[in-house]
Formats: sequence, structure tokens, C-alpha cells
Amino acid sequence: LDPPRAVPDPYGWIRDDDRTDPEVLKLLKEENEYTAAVTGKLNGLRSKLYDEMVGSLRETDHSCPGRDGPWFYYTRTYEGKSYRAHCRAPAVGGDGDGDGDAMPAIEWDGTAESPVLPGERVYLDENALAEGRDYCDVRSASESPSHELLAYTIDHTGDEKYRLRVLNASTGEEVDHDAELECDGSVIWGADDSSLYYVEMDEQQRPHKVYRRRLGSSRRDGEKNELIYHDPDETHYVSIHKSSDRRYLFVDTSSMETGEVHYLDLSDPDARLKCVASRRTKVLYEVEHREGSWLITTNASDDPPSANMKLVISPAEEECADRWTAMTDERGRVLFDGGNDRALDDVSAFRGHAVATGREGGIPRIWVVSFSDDDDESEPNRVTRFRRLDFEEEAYDVGLGPNYEYDASHVILSYDSVITPLQSLAVPLDDRDDPTELRRVLKSKIVPGYDKSLYGCERAAVPSRDGATRIPVTLIYRKDVMERHSLAEEGAAAASVPVHLYGYGSYGCPVEADFSSTRLPLLDRGIVYALAHVRGGGEFGRPWYEEPSGAKYLCKENTFRDFVDAGRWLVCDRKLADPDRLSCEGRSAGGLLVGASVNQCPGLFRAAILGVPFVDVVATMIDASIPLTAGEWEEWGNPNEERYYDYMMGYSPVNNVRKGAAYPSMLLTGGLHDPRVQYWEPTKFAAELRYNSNNYNNNNNGDGGRDGEKSGARPVCVKMEMSAGHFSASDRYKYLKELAFDYAFLLDQMGLVGEEEYDRE
Repeated sequence: LDPPRAVPDPYGWIRDDDRTDPEVLKLLKEENEYTAAVTGKLNGLRSKLYDEMVGSLRETDHSCPGRDGPWFYYTRTYEGKSYRAHCRAPAVGGDGDGDGDAMPAIEWDGTAESPVLPGERVYLDENALAEGRDYCDVRSASESPSHELLAYTIDHTGDEKYRLRVLNASTGEEVDHDAELECDGSVIWGADDSSLYYVEMDEQQRPHKVYRRRLGSSRRDGEKNELIYHDPDETHYVSIHKSSDRRYLFVDTSSMETGEVHYLDLSDPDARLKCVASRRTKVLYEVEHREGSWLITTNASDDPPSANMKLVISPAEEECADRWTAMTDERGRVLFDGGNDRALDDVSAFRGHAVATGREGGIPRIWVVSFSDDDDESEPNRVTRFRRLDFEEEAYDVGLGPNYEYDASHVILSYDSVITPLQSLAVPLDDRDDPTELRRVLKSKIVPGYDKSLYGCERAAVPSRDGATRIPVTLIYRKDVMERHSLAEEGAAAASVPVHLYGYGSYGCPVEADFSSTRLPLLDRGIVYALAHVRGGGEFGRPWYEEPSGAKYLCKENTFRDFVDAGRWLVCDRKLADPDRLSCEGRSAGGLLVGASVNQCPGLFRAAILGVPFVDVVATMIDASIPLTAGEWEEWGNPNEERYYDYMMGYSPVNNVRKGAAYPSMLLTGGLHDPRVQYWEPTKFAAELRYNSNNYNNNNNGDGGRDGEKSGARPVCVKMEMSAGHFSASDRYKYLKELAFDYAFLLDQMGLVGEEEYDRE
């Protein structure tokens, strides 16, 4: 921009990077008080919703155990306790003998006192770590190669700055801790118990440096840390992980469009960090290792990059880009060619197989690649079979479960759908025909009181206004609600039902058709829950996300148009709802989606929930001093450039509130310590809405319109968590209470609360 342009920011004074300004804290306190006054009559309803949510939760439960050497590892939860306990139990004989991935026979009686598996030991109890704390998040809990030590990272504020601690896994005694050390939360062990690796963040909370920390030495804390990698590029984020065979440490540094991977041979004490392939602009790649070869997912291609990621293979060497070749099956057919039809996300290697995850037809998919088991070591990665695993339901979510063993003969999958609770499945890797009867259900999530036969779902393809795009929309409902709607006279007021539309649509992250027990209180009150799989997500691979036909950069508005088109379809074509019975919700970048959509068509929705919403787009993205901003320029564009400034100003919710328009009732939530979406964004948007909209039938009254419940008022409320970050409460019960608050607001504004359900004066 030359000359620079000022960003309109009348509420810029609300920003306080230190979170200590008395006037700002007073404002946030008053916002919470106003919201409490508006919703004060809903205390009983909130309690009822909370009880229903807890009632559909098996409070004392466990995750699916996964074998790692001589132990099965899993987590447990207990009734009345807010956090997980990390547990392990001896595998066969307790010494690692027997089948390398033998599945445990669980005969647990469901009580807190009984072990899930014989010999169970709790090696880390998050409830103890959370005592006396308002917030507690354990990001990593990683056992050492000998299984004698445990490294874990913990955040007690919600600002996503983690502390690293190392314990004796058997006694709980602290072995190593540096009070000055902060990291991004990831931690990886070296070849043995003597070293581990972590990632340090810069002042903008960008992961940028990888350190090796030596344990057991007499050196002082700071001298134990050896810098092994640094990326000064402010658009690149650094991460670390191990290859599935645990031979290599991978250091991945990538922006949203360009990647580079370095590797360290952990089997060689003198090894140095080497680069798989030097970065090339707009070329992304990720690396796995199997039997002397790199398995690489990449969009590298002749200009331009391929639409989706390819699967290529090369010798496990440095700077090997000129040796990347497409992986083919036994007939010479390319497995993943980067075309539009099949999208590849990731590959995990096993001794005799590889398992690929991705998407096809808008649905998550799993493929199994089988390799030759001949003794000919010259072709250990020759493909002998390639197959897709199929499932009976039309729409579902599926991914990898706890697979720790490289020598496994089964792969553990996590499977659910909008009406099927989560299952952990063991699928044989060697089976050629994959009959479903050979799949073993290791664990099915029990949802107390849930009767699957009462609920239904359907998936529709909604035409977008561009005439070329079909937007998937998944509907979840009680069957009796939909039956009554179908029997009602077409066009009659009684025919409409309340519908809640949810969306996200950014970063290539799809909204999955998965199960959520917390939807049940809405479904059981007659609401149809709709998932809008809008562009900007990854439902159909990268073309659904990238320019020119996705929703990124200068085509970002496709996200908002798709969402509005889905809402209009529900009202005008599907004739399911009407504008007084249609609500919407989005969180984080999904909050941007909702904010931009209600600006585009404020009369389409009766109520809206915006969770930690990214709504002050230009003022945030123009300022690289705000944490994580520079790395986002390859998602939204850099508004310091004129074309992006003009385009982003055209949809930034704070800057496009319609003067005099009647907006839906709105609840905006935030976290004071949120490093991703700063607390001032929802606060500023609420002020703009009150000042400019007609929600209170009055404007410019000196207090931003926040003057109580006037006739016909549609309130704009802010609920600011003063001890949380981006991901809401870490306490699972507190999280449900917050969700009950959101849903009570929604039900009230939608006119779905009976007089007997309100609190009496």
C-alpha cells in the first residue's frame, strides 16, 4: 500500500497486550454482567441441559488400549473427576512376549475401582496436576524408549506456552525440569533415555527452534539444551515427529504453501541433521520411512502444483527430489496421482504395509498398501496389493487409532458417524478381500440412554449461486420430527422445524460427519442439526480449499456464500425451516464464517453463536506483532498489499456491519488468554453490532446499545472467559457447563423454551 491506508478502528482502545489495563478489564467484567442479566432467567434450563449432557456421558470410562512394546497404554476418566489419568498395563507375560500387536481381552466391570487390564498402573494423573488450578492442559505424555521415563508438557493458563517435565514412570519422581524452559508442547525421545527433543517458540508464538535436551548430565539446566535447527522465516512453523520405525527424527518446517523436511538418524550417535529436499516455493511435502526408502506425500509437479497430494517414493537419502518416483501397484497403476478424484492426506508405515488416509467423494477414506514379503532386499517396497477399506454407512468419519507397533499385523481404526458412536476397530492388514466379519470391534463408546433407532440422517448436495458447485449438507434429526414435518401440509407454518446450521470452512480442515452426544439435547427438543461442508474446508481435497475455485485468498468469500446458500436452501428449497427458526454457529475461523454470513444476509437467521470468532480480519492481519499473524498471510492474504487490503475489507465482519439492519440475536465468546484469536475481536464486533444494527430498536444511546431488553430486542452478548484460552475450558465438566450456556441462549432466542422452564422471579 503506497501510501498506507488507515484501518478504521474506533474500538482499538480495547486491545491490551498485557491484559492488565483496568479500563479494559472493567469493560470485560461489564460485558459478562450484561450477558448474565440477559440470560439470568435461564439458570434452570442450563442446569437441565448440563444434566442431560452429563447423563449421556459414561463418566467412568477408558480409551482403546494400544500396545507399545511390553505395555498397553490407554487413558481413563472417573465419575466426578475433570481430567484423564494415563495408564498402562503389562502385555502378555509383562515382558513383551507373544504377538507383536496382540489385542487385549478386556473384562472390565465398569467401575472406577477395577483395573481395565490386569496389572494396571496410573503413571500420570492430570487431576492431581490440575489441583488448585483454573486451567490445565497436558499436550504430550510420551514414554521413553525403555518405558522407564515419562516426558510430559503442561499449560496452566491457556496461552499455549507449555512447560516440560520428566518423571520416573514407575515412582512418579521428577527426574528433570527446567523452570525457564517453554515449548510448543511437543516432545520426542531420542534413540534412548538420554535425550529428548522439543520445539521453542518466538515472541509471536511461532515454533521456530528445535533443541536436543541431554538428561542425566551434571550440566546446569540451560547447558543441557543444544540447538539443532532454527528457521528464521516468519511464515514457517517448525514441528517434530518420529518415523514409524523410530529410526529417524523428522524436523518439518512449513508455511501453508511451502514445506521442507530435515531428518536425523537416531541410530547413529554422530549423525547430523540433513535435508530431504530443499524448499521450493509452493511445493509441500511430508516424509515417512520404510525399509530404506522415503514414502513422500507431495504436490510437487510441473507448474502448477498438482491439485491434490501424490504418493512418491525415493531412496532414504538427502536432497533426493530428483529421485522421487510415483508409487505404483502390481499392475503399474499410480496409487495417488494428485488428481481431483482422490485426495491423499497422510501415510503411516508398517513392517509389511503402509496405511494411507485421505478423501474420496467427500468422505474420509483408508487405503492399505501391501508390500512384497520376498527375501529379495533389492525391492522391499514393491507393491503387491492396494485396496480401500469400505464401510456401510453413507457418510462417516474414520481415522487411525493407537498404532504404536511397526510389526503390527492389524491396524486400529477409529470410526463413527453422526448417528453411530465412536468405535475402535482392528482390521487385518494381510487380508486380501477384507470381509467386514474379520474386523474386530475393540471398543464401542457407550452413550447412556442413546437409542440409535430414534435418529436419522441424510446428505444433500446444495447448489451454490455460482451454478457449478454442489455444497454437501448433512442433516441429523429425530425421525419423529422429520416424519411430522413430512406429513404437515406443504407451506403451512406448522411444517417448518427449527434448524441449527454449523460450519467452519478454512485451512483445508473439513467438518466431519462424526458423532457428538452433546447434540442430543438439541435433537431431542426437535431441532434439526445441519452441517454445511462449505468450501475452504478439505471435504473434496485441496481444490475445495485452494484458488481458483476453493475459498482462499481472493476467493475466500466462496466460504460465506456457500454457507448463506445452504441456509437459503434449508428455507426456500428444502422448506425445512423459516428465518425465525434458523440459527447458525461457528467457532474460531468458523466465527468469521458466521460473522461474514450474517453481514451478508442478516435476516436469514434468528440466532447465532460465534465462539472465539476471528472477526477483526484486517486490523489483525496487518499487524505482524500479534501472535501467529505472519504465518496466516498464506491463508487470507497480506492486507499490507493493496489487492488483499481491498478484498479483505470487503468481508471483515467488524468493518461490514449493516447500518440499521435487524441482525439475529448473537452470543460471542472469547478467552482472555487466547493467543490465536485475541479477546478484543469478539468484544469489538459486539460493540459495532450494537452501534450500527437495529437489534435494540435504538442506536447511539451512549452505551453502545447495551441497555437491556427493550421491546423486540435481539441481544448481542459477549461471554469472556477470564482464565481460558482458545480451546475453552480444559475441565470436561466446565466445558459442558459452557456448552449448556450456549445452548440455553440458543433455545431461548429461538422461542423453544416453555414458560415453565424459565426461572421464577
